[in-house]
Amino acid sequence: MGLVATLAVLGRASVARSDDFGDGPKTTAVPAADLGNLYTWVDGSNLALAMTVFPAATTEAKFAADVQYVFHTSSGAAFGQTTSNVDIVCTFDAAQKISCWVGLAVYVTGDASTKEGLASADGKFRVFAGLRADPFFFNLVGFQSASEAYAVSKDNFQTDPSGCPWLDFGAAGSLRTTLMTSAGAPAVDTYKNLNTLAIVVNIDKSMVTFGGPFVSAWASTNKAQTQTGGDQ
Repeated sequence: MGLVATLAVLGRASVARSDDFGDGPKTTAVPAADLGNLYTWVDGSNLALAMTVFPAATTEAKFAADVQYVFHTSSGAAFGQTTSNVDIVCTFDAAQKISCWVGLAVYVTGDASTKEGLASADGKFRVFAGLRADPFFFNLVGFQSASEAYAVSKDNFQTDPSGCPWLDFGAAGSLRTTLMTSAGAPAVDTYKNLNTLAIVVNIDKSMVTFGGPFVSAWASTNKAQTQTGGDQ
């Protein structure tokens, strides 16, 4: 899977997200290791982190017993100047009992599939794991149409300094318009009726801000000592 940068700044209520289902050759054969999305947001004095795995999961879908699901966090005094790292590592057994470690400070184990999730004794860490509707909006038809339009006439597209095409390059045939439609009709969410497995943690900010108030986060799935997917 490819890595897509996302920054979570504590103290702001904005939501950061990224998506890369199916991008890694090692994950397609192991759906439970196929990391799709990472979401981060601030919840009062806590930081919330959510990762989704297993595209088009059914009610029979399970987290893999031989995969580590990891939230990686780095904190610092300013953007791009992180000095402290804290990993939140979760694993599952065959019965889907979860075990999570927050660095060396917290360890919880048990059933995290209930609405309340599983909480540490001091209440500073809580985790939920289970089947959820896929929250990511993606217009696959529009994306494919835009990709085809770009391939045909890419030499006529205006680009930004990094060489990426502008979404709006003219009144006719705008990439933005193409991406917002599905074969001429209003955009349709490809994931609308699909489910995914989700791991959602809610953690006190003090546990991940040893380096400062700015926190960056990324997620990975790891099997047999080999990283199989990542989303930042």
